[in-house]
Amino acid sequence: MITPNDAFRKFRSNLELTQKEQDDASRRQKDIRSLMNESFTISDHFLTGSYRRWTKTKPLKDVDIFCVFHDCERPKYRTDKGPTIILADVAKVLVKKYGQDRVHKQRRSLTVDFPHPVDEGLVMSFDVVPAFAKSSHYEIPDTGTTIGWTETNPKIHAERATAANDAFGGEWKGMVRMAKSWNQANDKPIRPSFLIEVMALEVLRPPFGGDFPYEFMSFFATLAERIVEDWADPAGLGPPVSDTMNVVERAKAKQALTAAHHMMREAIQLSRGGSNGDALRKYRDLFGDRFPLS
Repeated sequence: MITPNDAFRKFRSNLELTQKEQDDASRRQKDIRSLMNESFTISDHFLTGSYRRWTKTKPLKDVDIFCVFHDCERPKYRTDKGPTIILADVAKVLVKKYGQDRVHKQRRSLTVDFPHPVDEGLVMSFDVVPAFAKSSHYEIPDTGTTIGWTETNPKIHAERATAANDAFGGEWKGMVRMAKSWNQANDKPIRPSFLIEVMALEVLRPPFGGDFPYEFMSFFATLAERIVEDWADPAGLGPPVSDTMNVVERAKAKQALTAAHHMMREAIQLSRGGSNGDALRKYRDLFGDRFPLS
C-alpha cells in the first residue's frame, strides 16, 4: 500500500497543470488579448496570479490576464474617474464576444466563463484585469475601496513565491496547491485563496522537514491561530489581502482550520498504529477526491 508521504507526493502531482490545460490557457488568453487590442489601446498583456506563480489548483479557474492600458487611455478612464467606468466598458466588449450570461463583474476584474462540465483539461474561466502602469508597478480598478483604485505588482508576488519555494526545498508551491485544494473541498473558508499564499510566505518556514503529514498538521494549526490577523499585500502596495473577510468569516475559517489540524493528527495516529488505509481515507476526506488512496 502507498505510504502517506508518497500519497501526498502523488496528490501534489495530481494538482499540477497538464500540457493540455496550459495549451488551452494559452489559446484562450490569446483570444482575449486580440479582443482587447481591437477595442482599446493596450500597451502590454501578461498572465499573472496563481497561474503564473504555479500555485493554481484544479479545476483551472479564474486565470488572471493583466491588460495594461496605454497612457493615451488614461484621460478617459483614470484621471479623476472611478473604477466602474473602465470595468463597464471592458464588460461591454467581453459580452459582445462571449454573451451576457458568461461575463461577470468582480471587484477588480471581469470574469469570463468557459464551462466544460465533462473535460477538466480545459480552462473554466479567465479574470480580465484592466490596469495602468504607475512608476515601477500598476494600478487597477477596485470597487471595494473608497479610493476606487488599488496599486499592485504581480511580478513581486511571483518573485516572492519563487524565493519561498526555493528556500523550502522546492515543496512550497506544492504545499500551497494542496492547501488550496483543502480550501476548495471545504466550501472555501479562506477567501481569497491568495490569502493562503500570503500566509504561507510567513508560516511555512524553511527548511522542509520531509514529512508532509507533520508539515500540514503544523501548517493548519498556525493558520488557525493567525487567520484573525490582517495580512498585508506582499508587494507592500494594495490593501490587506485579508480585507474581504469579516470577523464572523475569520472565526468560521479558524474553526475549519482547527478541525483540519485535528484530522491531520488523527490520520497520523492511524498511520502510526498501522492503519494506513484508514489514514489515507481521512486525508481524502480532508483534501478532496484528488487525494490518492493507492
